[in-house]
Amino acid sequence: MDSSDLNVIRAVLGWVRAGTRAHLVTVTQTWGSSPRPAGSLLAVGGAGQLMGSVSGGCVEDDLVTKLRSGEVAADGPQRVIYGLSREEGERFGLPCGGTLELVCEPIGSAGDFDAVLETLEQRHAVARELNLTDGASRLLPAGPHTAACRVRDDVMHKVFGPQWQLVIIGAAELSRCIAELAQALDYHVLVCDPRQDYASTWNVPGTELVPGLPDAVIRERVTDQRSAVITLTHDPRVDDLALMQALESPAFYVGALGSQRTTDKRLLRLRELDLPAEAIARLHAPIGLPIGSHAPMEIAVAIAAELIAARNGALATAHARLLDREQRPTPACA
Repeated sequence: MDSSDLNVIRAVLGWVRAGTRAHLVTVTQTWGSSPRPAGSLLAVGGAGQLMGSVSGGCVEDDLVTKLRSGEVAADGPQRVIYGLSREEGERFGLPCGGTLELVCEPIGSAGDFDAVLETLEQRHAVARELNLTDGASRLLPAGPHTAACRVRDDVMHKVFGPQWQLVIIGAAELSRCIAELAQALDYHVLVCDPRQDYASTWNVPGTELVPGLPDAVIRERVTDQRSAVITLTHDPRVDDLALMQALESPAFYVGALGSQRTTDKRLLRLRELDLPAEAIARLHAPIGLPIGSHAPMEIAVAIAAELIAARNGALATAHARLLDREQRPTPACA
């Protein structure tokens, strides 16, 4: 499964190459509760085709009507705001008073987007600046901490980053559950298992089974901060090799399956293998948010939830809230 942004760019290029005018819609800012974060994209084809999402609701329908009629973005980029009033928020399905600011841009030729697509397919990031006054654009390098999207002095700065990827070490039943959830969360999933008995039975559509030893695969494929690695084999000879490489990689998340007892033994081994303390401190183990999960899909949900929290910079908050709930006294029956 490709990332939603990658699919949006491909759709835009496909339409304009076929001689059809298209529009690219970007979420530039949100207030309150909004369904999609800043930087989210929607492509609208000349016949009303849609790829991507800015709200997941009625905003898209209203936008198509306005774009096709020429009411919005007929001649150049235009800002559009939804949800300024309670009535409008309810009409367009925006929750809790949420407000969206969008930039709608007419696209008549490939322009910068050929280069954007090539960059994304090579797993690099690129920033695109769009002048909202005259429609001029240019591509710039994107730093690792650049905001996904912002507008300043009538210039929109949007970062196109590579698709999120998840490397799973181990090809057992839990791996299948995680792979299915991760793909739904917009990850490209790579699976590596040097144990041939397990690797030979892997058949999850949309995933990539990568041959080789885990440390070599991680060294080659985990090269940016949009990558995560989880180890699931229960075999120290496999998991430890992967963790040693992953914990010193740019991956935003590294996790390992196992009980607290197994985790303590693993940490001891990693220290004995002279892995730096700051690298070991990056390990999330036992993996997953503590939600009382037992069945494979339940464990997969806990792991997916922790990945979401880490990706959104909310992992400490998520753990703190769960701990607080566990420590609350149980109310007496009335």
